[in-house]
Amino acid sequence: MFVHGYTETRKWVTALAGTRRKLSNPLALAVMALLSERPMHPYEIARVLRVRGKEHSIKINYGSLYTVVQNLEKHGYVEPVGTQREGRRPERTLYGLTPAGHEEMHDWLADLVAVPVREFPAFATALSLLMVLPMDEACALLDERAATLEGQLASVQGALANFADGLPRLFVVETEYQMHMIRAEIDWIRGFREELEHGAISGAEEWRKMSVSGEIPEEWRDVEGEDTTGR
Repeated sequence: MFVHGYTETRKWVTALAGTRRKLSNPLALAVMALLSERPMHPYEIARVLRVRGKEHSIKINYGSLYTVVQNLEKHGYVEPVGTQREGRRPERTLYGLTPAGHEEMHDWLADLVAVPVREFPAFATALSLLMVLPMDEACALLDERAATLEGQLASVQGALANFADGLPRLFVVETEYQMHMIRAEIDWIRGFREELEHGAISGAEEWRKMSVSGEIPEEWRDVEGEDTTGR
């Protein structure tokens, strides 16, 4: 009961707070998370993000990292805490997380973990309109997508294998999640294609007819309640 109430309260708070969040760039959240560990300068932040393979889960533009840090400082989430010089390199400013930054980082991350966000993936949009394509072409395109995903899966698995040599599993759990999601999509596409191949899914026969005739089958008109009298 308590957990349910907590979740509902968080959803309500998130709905209210979502439009008031000062920053929404996931890279800003990643920067705050790293600075919660220890003060760093932007160059070190970029290096740690690379070492931990965060480019697989966060869209990172390393060229804009300094701008992200500046925006965090502007909103009072990070602050300069010192400087560091290495050899003959220029002196670099170290940034640390402020109390406000700790609070923002915690609340932002907690919302992302606890509250599912209704998203509209491009592939789901394509599936919802799939019948517009000729059936044979759609099947070939699904096969092409599955093959591409197989390549992506191999790449992610390779990255995980490399990370396993030097990083704790907790550091790359998002890449592991990505691997499982890619594999699940491949499995779904393969299963869907097999059902289409054997006519085991309702609507497949009508879809094939429409692919040949170019006209919406009467069965679908009836389901949609379309007035075929012209009135």
